[in-house]
Amino acid sequence: MTVLSEGALSGYAEDPSFLYEIDTTLLTESLGMLQAEVMQRRLHLIFGSCLQENRNWYNTGIYYRPQGETFVYRKVNLATSEREHFSAGAQLPILEVLFQCGAVKLGIQLCREIRFPKQWQYLARAGAEIFVHLNNAIGDETQALVWRSHLTSRAAENQRFIVSANNAHPEQKCPSMIITPGGQVIWEVLSVKPDMMRCTLDLKEVSNWYLNQSRDDIVGG
Repeated sequence: MTVLSEGALSGYAEDPSFLYEIDTTLLTESLGMLQAEVMQRRLHLIFGSCLQENRNWYNTGIYYRPQGETFVYRKVNLATSEREHFSAGAQLPILEVLFQCGAVKLGIQLCREIRFPKQWQYLARAGAEIFVHLNNAIGDETQALVWRSHLTSRAAENQRFIVSANNAHPEQKCPSMIITPGGQVIWEVLSVKPDMMRCTLDLKEVSNWYLNQSRDDIVGG
């Protein structure tokens, strides 16, 4: 499975005016070409792109499977700068990916959604074994340690793997990371150039040990 950053295909910027420079015809053609490449190469690909649907723009995470089917997650918790230009998603769906070893359930989150732990817990309780985090956190690099700690917390508190991909940029405020259900970072990079890591994840490490101890009688799930 290959994971790319938020807005990897369409482009993305904190100033949402970039949306009005997107050639929607070219974007549609690019999506088709990318899907054809995935099918030809027998890949599992998750990437970010802005999508226009019924004249509304959505910030999305898209999954293309080798058989040709598509899964789209529409960002639920939009950034303040996005809210006048994007429509928010209304669901936190689970994506089931079929590998040779069997089915794996994923939950996709985008960028600043790391600050909303209830969304991640909801996905974990719905069966997600791996969180895929598509990121485009560019700007105040002094926030890198804060964003890094958010991601390790989301992994450890839910006992789920996290695969997080940020945009390569001189000023990143979050590393690209792979984190275990125990909160151990097994790979991370802050780089101005594209980088890649191949990693095998042992899903036996995924657990509901902490989730099952939650005092829902005091704090609702």
